[in-house]
Amino acid sequence: MGKKLSFALGAIVGAAAGVVAGIMLAPRSGAESRAMAADAVNDAWDTAVDSYERGSKVVSERVADIAAASGISTDELRDKVDAARARMDQLRDSLSDAVSAASAQVADVVSTVSDQVVSMAGVAADAAGTEAEAVKVEVVDEDEAK
Repeated sequence: MGKKLSFALGAIVGAAAGVVAGIMLAPRSGAESRAMAADAVNDAWDTAVDSYERGSKVVSERVADIAAASGISTDELRDKVDAARARMDQLRDSLSDAVSAASAQVADVVSTVSDQVVSMAGVAADAAGTEAEAVKVEVVDEDEAK
């Protein structure tokens, strides 16, 4: 990008230097040279305006042709976009509802499983305590027997 900008800047500076040198070394008087330069600038301006008007007319015609060929007016297109937005809103709402329902179901299942795990842990602890007591009694009985 820097090389392109440098080239463009160099081209502009070079063109300006050429114009200045041409004016300074011109065989005509300053008034004649200025008049010729003004005429050239006016001609270039008129050509640019004409080109713009022709281009604008061509673009307008092409846009009108495309709109006619598609058979869709701006209002129809706007209505279709609005309908699509409404449908997207409906889908977003139904998706939100589904996610909320699924989240509530997951919370219920997690709560149930958690309660069952706590209950089973209590049963396991009681069973382990009973087994530990039985083993303790056996060890004490064996020690007393020796």
